[in-house]
Amino acid sequence: MIRGSISLKVKRLRSGARLPQRATQGASGFDLFACIGSPGVTVLGRDPQLIGTGIALEVPPGFDAQIRPRSGLSAQGVGVTLGTIDSDYRGELLVTMYLFGSRSHFEVKDGDRIAQLVVAPLASAQLMDVEDLSPTSRGARGHGSTGV
Repeated sequence: MIRGSISLKVKRLRSGARLPQRATQGASGFDLFACIGSPGVTVLGRDPQLIGTGIALEVPPGFDAQIRPRSGLSAQGVGVTLGTIDSDYRGELLVTMYLFGSRSHFEVKDGDRIAQLVVAPLASAQLMDVEDLSPTSRGARGHGSTGV
């Protein structure tokens, strides 16, 4: 069971646009689908491309919606950049896709599952300007310092 359920308003901007949906009951994200006009296919290359979903969202204040990669596409060398949908944005959800690894091209077809949409509550945070931070055993070591 999912706790803290909210209503997320979704508007279809074009015919053929599909509402996001969970692939399984336990999935944390909703699948997002490509909504590509004629000819219904986009060929990805190394340069990032914006792929339309044909939908817009109304994210309630106090919540965060993120576009995240799908692991199945990542395993094939198809990347998706993380994206944030702010609560005051009402435009089309666009997914930035690109290729990595040895793949030279990949076809995205109309209706393909291209990314995930994850919605979560935002933490209320106040920034404090300080002279020092509390010490930890790790300190400032980063970028692989804890192992590969």
